[in-house]
Amino acid sequence: MDDLIELDGVEKVFQVRRKAGLMRRERREVRAVDGISFRVPRGEMVGYIGPNGAGKSTTIKMLTGILVPSGGRLRVAGIDPSKERTRLARRIGVVFGQRTTLWWDLPLRDSYALVRRMYRIPDDRYRQNLDRCVELLNLSALLDVPVRQLSLGQRMRGDIAAALLHDPEVLYLDEPTIGLDVVSKAKVREFLRDVNAEQGTTVLLTTHDLTDIELLCKRVMVIDHGRLVYDGGLDGLHAVGESERTLVVDLERELPPIEIPGARTVRVEGPRQWLAFPATSSAAPIVAAVADGYPLVDLSVREPEIEDVIARMLHGA
Repeated sequence: MDDLIELDGVEKVFQVRRKAGLMRRERREVRAVDGISFRVPRGEMVGYIGPNGAGKSTTIKMLTGILVPSGGRLRVAGIDPSKERTRLARRIGVVFGQRTTLWWDLPLRDSYALVRRMYRIPDDRYRQNLDRCVELLNLSALLDVPVRQLSLGQRMRGDIAAALLHDPEVLYLDEPTIGLDVVSKAKVREFLRDVNAEQGTTVLLTTHDLTDIELLCKRVMVIDHGRLVYDGGLDGLHAVGESERTLVVDLERELPPIEIPGARTVRVEGPRQWLAFPATSSAAPIVAAVADGYPLVDLSVREPEIEDVIARMLHGA
């Protein structure tokens, strides 16, 4: 399997000026990306996560040719993004979080027609791709609505469709499920899985929703202060960070803290109790033990926040 994305010691340094007195400004160097190296094989779906300001967006902007690296070597589909940005644009799709690529005053249908002309998509292929996106992303009722009238979640679905109309080899996604309800999130995730599996689209996904990573990606990379600090499976990330899931239990009445093997009670409020257990462990035996030994009314499992997982990992490093 060939590598579609290649980074070797890539750096991005910004020169920032700030006041150092009434009449003087001093210049300092900000290293947003600091010697990152990784490979992404064709057809892989990878989570690229980290705290705010870690360098995720800077990396993606270099991968798309928006920013020029200060050092190192970078290739996408064999192309240097900063030198051949127009040529690369035909082979990639990008969804930048809350920054839409659609035309604000035009309905979705007209925006898509403009995308077709920009990328010179053959008519048959355009209709096939558009019909598929409209069906799977539930866009049929929105095609004649101006973009400015769409909710954030609706616009996000519209942007994802626009990014895929020209059959890109690589898709960069920044928070693709932001603003979506539970049902819409499930549809978007299913759609992305299908695109990756059926068309072999390589996907680099940044998100703060750990469920996105768990359901879509087998591999996750963590960046912090511009450096790659983890590259591997999600289970390995949980193990390194010693992260925990939480079982929220509602009982019929107030009781002393629940005591069962494999979990510990971390909080009690009336009949509700919170039990923590390792994220790498199955919830099934813990749920069964609670149901078997206590007067249970309801329960739910809460996944750890990505920020908490990373914080634990960095703290232990």
